[in-house]
Parts: sequence; structure tokens; C-alpha cells
Amino acid sequence: MYTLTPRCHLPPLRRSPPPCQVASTTTTTSPPSLSAPSRADPDELRSTWPQRAWTLAGSAAILSSLSTSASLVATGSDSPAWPLAAALAAYSLADLATGVYHWFVDNYGDASTPVFGSQIAAFQGHHRYPSTITRREPCNNLHALARAAGLALAPADAALSASGAPAAAHAFAGAFAACVVLSQQFHAWAHEKRRRLPPGVEALQDAGVLVSRAQHAAHHRQPYNTNYCIVSGMWNGVLDRYRVFEALEMVVYFRTGIRPRSWDDTDASWMEVTGADVAATATAGDDGSLVQTASISSD
Repeated sequence: MYTLTPRCHLPPLRRSPPPCQVASTTTTTSPPSLSAPSRADPDELRSTWPQRAWTLAGSAAILSSLSTSASLVATGSDSPAWPLAAALAAYSLADLATGVYHWFVDNYGDASTPVFGSQIAAFQGHHRYPSTITRREPCNNLHALARAAGLALAPADAALSASGAPAAAHAFAGAFAACVVLSQQFHAWAHEKRRRLPPGVEALQDAGVLVSRAQHAAHHRQPYNTNYCIVSGMWNGVLDRYRVFEALEMVVYFRTGIRPRSWDDTDASWMEVTGADVAATATAGDDGSLVQTASISSD
């Protein structure tokens, strides 16, 4: 449809210091890193009571929306076909929404960005230690999205009820929120070893119902600019084939002058730590926790 070649026309910024700085004997300050800490404290992987509370609140809001839809169908107000179709549409659009959000936090902003700063830092750290997500307890992994669902869905569902919206509207809202919240769990399973996946998950991944390990692995290869969607991954082929995100990056660049991170040399501070890197760090005196949280392997 169109051809965009920003890497040809807009040479990447080099992060290496100029020769004069290389030759200098003075100590230079390293640029700030977007990554997570080099080692994940086991306590940081456990779920706290506030995280459990937010996950429960988000789940309650989702179940309330879906139960309202079911009640309307049960009373004969609507045909069950419409809520089912709405839920399937929500499932598809949730995959697209996670891709857009993932693209944004991977490419723009930093830890100091208002509202999104913590998520941006977390996603950048995830590139360096991708398997850490598989060791997070469920509420630790889901609470941020569940909190957003709890705060946004409850009033939205109440407004739908007050306006007499059909069952399909409640089904769409509930299913969309559920898929977005659970996308982080689907994401974790895309990094998990096959033998550790819950029963049936691998079959769902192979069927394309959930984002697969093979598809998401492509996102973790430089320059980290493909396969952003993490519900089912159904939108990844279209978005990457027609270079939709690259087109958006061009729009952002020409309107604001801000370059996405994927256009430049990958910052070594958030490139994935490999087995060799982990071994070298362990030799330097680490206690082994880095090996547990940073290493990733395939069966």
C-alpha cells in the first residue's frame, strides 16, 4: 500500500560517545536506564494484599457486566446471538488495543512520563529479563490492568444500564475488559516453557486463540518492532505486513520530531540478558537469583 523507510532517510542516532569523550580519562555519566533492576527481588514477584484487592475489584466489575448481559438474555429482552457476537468482536478489538498500547510504551516516554511512566519502565525492563513475567504471582501480574477495569468499567456499565442498553453492549464491555486484563497472563504464558503451561493452554496457543510462544518470540528480537499484540496475536500479521505502526511513527515524528526507540540502535541497558551474560554475572559474585529471574530457554 505504501513504502516507508525511516531507517534509510532518517539515520539512527548513535549512542556511542564522540572520540574526544572516548579518549578522555575523566569519568562520564551513563545515560539513565529504562530497564528494571538487574535482579528481581523474590518479594517483588509476590502478590500483595492491595494487588489482590484491585484484581478482585476488576474481576467483580467484569463479572457484573457479563451477568447483566446474561440476565437480559434470560428475561427474553435480547437474543443470545447478539451478546455472543459482541463478545467475539471485543476479543478481537482487545488484541488490537493491547498491540497499540504495547507499541506506545515500547517506543515513547520513560519512567518519568506522567501516568504511563511505571508501565513504560516495566515494559522496557521486560525486554531485558523477559522470563521474569512467568514467575510473578497472578495478582502481581494483573493488578494494574484490573485496577483500570475496576475504575472504568463499573461506571460505564452503570451508565449502560441507566440508558437501557441491550445485552450486547454489556457483553462487549465485559468481554473487552476481561481480555485486556487477562492479556498479561496470556503474555506470561507466551514466555513460559511448554512443560509448565497449564493444561489446554498450549492447544489454545497452537489454535491461535491465545498468542503463541513462537509468535511472541519474534517481538523479542531486534529491533523489537513487530508482533506487539498479546491477546491472540490475530492482528500482528496485518499490522506488520502493512507497516501500520511504522506509518504512525512517521506521523508522530513529522508532527513532533520525536523518534521511536525502534529507529535507533538498541539500548544495551534493556537488551535481553542471555545465558552467557547470566553466567558471567554469576561468576562475578551474584547469589543465583539473577539466573532464576533472567534466564529464558525453549524446550
